[in-house]
Order: sequence, then structure tokens, then C-alpha cells
Amino acid sequence: MLKFVKNHMESIDGIATYPMISLLIFFVFFALLFWWVFTAKKEYIKEVSELPFEDNNQINNQL
Repeated sequence: MLKFVKNHMESIDGIATYPMISLLIFFVFFALLFWWVFTAKKEYIKEVSELPFEDNNQINNQL
């Protein structure tokens, strides 16, 4: 089965570009994520990190 798949994959023209495109998309995504994390405002991160606690407090206050 593996031999069939390998032979079939080798017969496709330009198959080597797909792993390179995947690696490029992976690298760009995490590079942008890394950039966003270090450029995000600290106030925004603090506000978002407290959201789960605010929802929990609102539920407890309603009871």
C-alpha cells in the first residue's frame, strides 16, 4: 500500500511545492501571532484575562 502511494505521489507534477507552501503558511501564522503578542497593549490583555472571572461573579450575584 505504501509503495503504491509513494509511486502515485511521485507521478504528480509539482508535488514538492505543497509541503513548502504548508511550511510557509505555518511560519507566517506563528510569526504574526508572535508579533501580535508582543505588540498588544497590556491593558487589553489584562481586561481579556479577567473576563472569565467577571462572568462567574455575575452568575454568583444573580443567585
